[in-house]
Amino acid sequence: MRVSRVVGIAALCALAMVSAGPVFAAGSGKTYKIGVLAPITGVNAEYGKGFQIGTQMAVDEINAKGDIHIDLVVKDSKGDPKESADLARQFGDDKSIVAIIGDFTSSCCMANAPIIDDAGIVQLSPTASNPSYASMSKYAFSIMGRQDGEAPFFSTFLLKKYAGAKKVGLIWVNSDWGKSAHDNFVAQASKDGLSIVSDVNYVPTETDFSSAIAKLRRGRPDHIVIMDQGAVPAIINQVAQASWKNVKITTLGPGTSPQILSLCKQNAEGLLLSTPFYIDKSDTKSNAWADQFTKIAGFAPTVHPACAYDCVYLLAAAIKNSGANVTRDSIRDNLHSLKGFVGLTGPIQFNPDHGDIFRKYLVIAVENGQFVRKTDYDYAK
Repeated sequence: MRVSRVVGIAALCALAMVSAGPVFAAGSGKTYKIGVLAPITGVNAEYGKGFQIGTQMAVDEINAKGDIHIDLVVKDSKGDPKESADLARQFGDDKSIVAIIGDFTSSCCMANAPIIDDAGIVQLSPTASNPSYASMSKYAFSIMGRQDGEAPFFSTFLLKKYAGAKKVGLIWVNSDWGKSAHDNFVAQASKDGLSIVSDVNYVPTETDFSSAIAKLRRGRPDHIVIMDQGAVPAIINQVAQASWKNVKITTLGPGTSPQILSLCKQNAEGLLLSTPFYIDKSDTKSNAWADQFTKIAGFAPTVHPACAYDCVYLLAAAIKNSGANVTRDSIRDNLHSLKGFVGLTGPIQFNPDHGDIFRKYLVIAVENGQFVRKTDYDYAK
């Protein structure tokens, strides 16, 4: 069985400006240390490993060119906001670290925001999508796209337009990310005339969802929406174990995670989800990148490692554009003013006021054990 993979178009960088502050001496072949925060262990370990491999792939390519050299310092946040904050503080205090990539969850990134602000160091998250995150510090950046973009798309275009849903049940992780996804979805569903007949949440460490599923079922929804990343396969399987067959399952958060297919198998058939990227099988460069990732990781990439890969190239562009005096502030300024950047995941340009971006989304279905693209990017027009 071939697992479909999330990626887009491969390319490189652009140009921008300079700044001041503590100087990291520049020059041909100069080495720059970048910290990486990722959940290498814990419920989101699949994504942490993807971060680790995706960033290292980009670093290997950049270092092979020889104009600058990047060293990664990877630390395991375990997906715990307190642990992530402690590690972010260590990176901030280490003056040899020029920037941070990570963390995976919005909760971790938001816990780190005051710390990176005090330290004056960029935290560029591949995946944080809570709309509040980037406004918490001028050093807070993310390239996943905001929940106030994806959650409304999910209501209006995936559920109402594509799936024809009328009665919806919500089951969501009670975290900063989950609450943002939930609240943005509910606000749009009200406008769309979708009836939310059941609404349950659970703590991030939950593994037994039987009680939540029972409450969800009592509302008799025709579609349920699972809002989470790591727990999605467990919830799908426990819905099946409850012999709940007359409901359609959708999920907002994990994208085309290989674990959904490998862990859920037949239980995932018919699943609908949203993602900002999907592999173009005619694009040989995208396929080559995905094949290389799969060979290293042992599983196919989702959008998350592709975004992590792009984060390295974004920081490399900001470093190069800083000229002779590379500082933490020059990296921040050049990252924010970067234009013309096209990465694996497409064009990236940060919003004028904050360090995040808006994305367009696709509808993806699971059919015959594979992810299948069902709409184009213009579906939301």
